[in-house]
Amino acid sequence: VPEPVISMSIKPSDKKSENNFGKAVARFTKEDPTYRVWFDNENKETIASGMGELHLEIYAQRMEREYACKVEMGKPRVAFKETLLEPVTYDFWHRKQSGGRGEYARVIGVMEPLPVEQNMTVDFRDETSGPNIPKPFVPGVKKGFLDCCEKGGYAGQRVTGVRMRLQDGAHHIVDSSEWAFYQASQSAFQDCVEDGKWTVLEPIMTVEVNIPSEFTSAAFSIFNKRAGLIIDQDGRDDWYTITAEVPLNNMFGFSADLRGSTQGKGEYTMEYCRYSPASPETHESVVKKFRDSLEKKDEKGKKKKN
Repeated sequence: VPEPVISMSIKPSDKKSENNFGKAVARFTKEDPTYRVWFDNENKETIASGMGELHLEIYAQRMEREYACKVEMGKPRVAFKETLLEPVTYDFWHRKQSGGRGEYARVIGVMEPLPVEQNMTVDFRDETSGPNIPKPFVPGVKKGFLDCCEKGGYAGQRVTGVRMRLQDGAHHIVDSSEWAFYQASQSAFQDCVEDGKWTVLEPIMTVEVNIPSEFTSAAFSIFNKRAGLIIDQDGRDDWYTITAEVPLNNMFGFSADLRGSTQGKGEYTMEYCRYSPASPETHESVVKKFRDSLEKKDEKGKKKKN
């Protein structure tokens, strides 16, 4: 069974149709192994994958016609990541006293980027020595860091390619706890988001196009329009193969574009290559979207208080 070449988000237009949507998906995916529907946990949306946009559109139409389930299809949100570009130091003192037992924890250290070949991982290192942070409290610091990496702070994307080094700190014999150090770690992370130099990473795909030779210039134009980097080209008989690296975010609509530019004769395959720093335009768009969502949350919070 060939791997799907395109994916789009899919959902029933109204909640009443959810049951019929489930029945349609179960039947169509059983009938056609190249049509797949799955839930993307990272972006919290249902994704339909298939062999082309037309392939997905046909099943969307059949859901409406055969199951009275109208669906909405759109561009799936690309799983961007965020990472740190330069080391940044942190020193956060968490203190809280409100009658009874208080909370007390101090964490000191460095947050730093990992080498490029490790840009999909995160790492935590306990470099403390002596009694300043008792070892039972260190897991709280680590969990605080890892939880922040899941949520992100700079652009609302998962953090990767970052190491947190815990070098020193302080505790109180009564008021310190793993929970207090967890909170100190999260606040230290937020300080690093504000003080550090961060960037957005985007997935890059390797795209191979096979076209009749007369459409070569049209194919180059399509790649150029989508910020594709040509890495290989080869011509045999009347056919031409072009291989390029293209940001996944720019691949939406590629199938229809290629079909339209080659009289339906062009074919392509696409597979994941790596994560790389996003273009300035994409970077700005992802960060702006996240900050706008934070502002909306703040406005809702203020309205509730009023």
